[in-house]
Amino acid sequence: MGCEPLSILLIEDNEDDAYLLISRFRRAGYAVESERVQTREELEAALTRRPWDLLLSDYRLPGFSGEAALQLVKSRGLDVPFLIISGAIDDETASAAMRAGAQDYLSKDRLDRLIPAVERELREARIRRERRVAIAAARDQEARFAALAENIPGVAFQLCRQDDGFLSFDYLSEGAQLLFGHSAHALTDSDSLLLSAVLPEDRSTLLAKLAECSDRLSTLNWEGRIRVPEGDIKWINVRGTPHRLGDGSTRWDGVMWNISLSRQAQEELATSRTRLAELSSHLQRAKEQERERIARDIHDVLGGLLVGIKIELSLLASRCKDDPALKAKAGHILELADEAIATSGRVARELRPGILKEFGLAAAIESYAEDFSHRFGLPCAILCADHDIETGEDTGIAVFRIFQEALTNVLKHAQAKAVEVRLIQEEEDIVLQVSDDGIGIHRRDLAKPHSFGLRGMNERAASLGGSVAVRPQTPHGTELLLRVPRQAPGITDHDD
Repeated sequence: MGCEPLSILLIEDNEDDAYLLISRFRRAGYAVESERVQTREELEAALTRRPWDLLLSDYRLPGFSGEAALQLVKSRGLDVPFLIISGAIDDETASAAMRAGAQDYLSKDRLDRLIPAVERELREARIRRERRVAIAAARDQEARFAALAENIPGVAFQLCRQDDGFLSFDYLSEGAQLLFGHSAHALTDSDSLLLSAVLPEDRSTLLAKLAECSDRLSTLNWEGRIRVPEGDIKWINVRGTPHRLGDGSTRWDGVMWNISLSRQAQEELATSRTRLAELSSHLQRAKEQERERIARDIHDVLGGLLVGIKIELSLLASRCKDDPALKAKAGHILELADEAIATSGRVARELRPGILKEFGLAAAIESYAEDFSHRFGLPCAILCADHDIETGEDTGIAVFRIFQEALTNVLKHAQAKAVEVRLIQEEEDIVLQVSDDGIGIHRRDLAKPHSFGLRGMNERAASLGGSVAVRPQTPHGTELLLRVPRQAPGITDHDD
């Protein structure tokens, strides 16, 4: 085990006495590094040159003294153990030296307590140094906290809650003046100013939140409104970390923020979304009305004209019996007329399926799926567990349009060989499931910015208070799952 290092500055004119002192420390196990001085100038130079652990001084030196040496050390503000060791010093002089700042005095004839006295003073010096370091660190930390608290855009606080619910601020940063309209001093001195600032309708939620967080020792997170002296109302957010104190009370250290602007932005955003939803619903209804008008014109006007043309062509063809070439041409024109009539009827049904209004959603989906399979050769199996599902007009049209878009997507992207469709009613919800056995869909496809078909389906479902989920199936294929209320929430339609 190594010796403990110890640096000693000896203020001593007798070299032999200095050697005897150093020998005692070495015998006690110290690795001593020492220097001997005997004049004021030498002492000043030694103190300037390096720090020392211990100063041992004779009381009387030629042209110098222990008392003068002590004053010199004190004038430099040094906290180093200073012991006077003299061969001739009376009690009164020794007491005066102690009052002047010397830690102890010993006689050169009785050095048996030298090592214990030095070790005691070294411990005391170490304790004083550690205390100074701790105080300096605490002050530095306090200064940093104060600088941080004064520069954050909020109010730093310490809030205490007693077991009986009594609230008090232990600390508030100066930002309290800007937030509450009251100084930090006024709020910390008052036991009611905080609660009186909170609006009555929000006060109960704050007290309940504090009680809950105190019981659970959980983080405080509360939003509410306060009224400042000028009469303005502000939204604030209060967040704090809890600590249980020795008396059983709870203290939160945290920050309060003025969130009035963000709350206003949230309310404006919610209003904007509501208006956009109303506009989207209005546009969808206008679109459906226009489709109905076009479908009616195709069915009533164009369909009637095509039927009339077919009748006239039939009469014309009956008069071409004697001319085989004309008869064949007339027959071909009749076939084209039949195809045009069929096409106009299909277009009219796609624009506005009359079967949806006459026979309901299940029948409309079955009819469209059958026509889809016939036109594109893609088998489409339909399972409608409840054929008498009744829906509101908006809901029925929206589900049918989403179904049309789903089949269109299967045809364009899935490379499927079969499609399965399920339409069921679960309590007050309509559930539509469209599954295919194609190549599936990747998540990045769902996030494409130009996926207008999927976006349109989502908007239609959302306007009804429902949702659409599109996800890949295992081992392959894609599933669309639509869930909407059977009766859409009422949205007032304003005419321009």
